[in-house]
Amino acid sequence: MSTAIQKTSTEGMNDKQAEIVEYLEDRVEDGKCYFKSKFISDDLDMSSREIGTNMLRLSERCERLSIEKWSYASATTWKVEPAE
Repeated sequence: MSTAIQKTSTEGMNDKQAEIVEYLEDRVEDGKCYFKSKFISDDLDMSSREIGTNMLRLSERCERLSIEKWSYASATTWKVEPAE
């Protein structure tokens, strides 16, 4: 069963944060997903450090997604799911 999520307003986010949110929202419509910073950085042409810094900020700001730093094994892994 697909659960469509309403797209997050990017007001108050910088361009990179907005790009990351759009990327994540497109991939989590069917439930939670796990992402490694290095793979997001490859897809979005940003550094892993940029991804990590912005993901931490988004974990506090993004109302439509639940973003949690999950683990670190060769790259930070993030658990992302639609917020309840």
